[in-house]
Amino acid sequence: MQMMTLDELKKEAFKNSNVKKEYDALEEEFKLIKALVDMRQKAGLTQEEIAQKMSTQKSNISRLESGAGNPGWKTLQKYAHACGFKIQLKYSQ
Repeated sequence: MQMMTLDELKKEAFKNSNVKKEYDALEEEFKLIKALVDMRQKAGLTQEEIAQKMSTQKSNISRLESGAGNPGWKTLQKYAHACGFKIQLKYSQ
């Protein structure tokens, strides 16, 4: 059995309009998760190192980066600062 790539899996799943609709509804959350992981990687830090800088557990960082939580603004700021970044809030219509 041949393994599917993520893109192939998405293409197949998106044939179902309900799956595509639900995926699209999560777009902003996916962008936030990507931004968090990008910050950490650009800083050259591991989840463990970020956790130490934030005085928290690695499992909390893992949950944050997987989208399994609902972080507050202060948590997002602490994460960004631990990576050497600042975050800004933007809005649009």
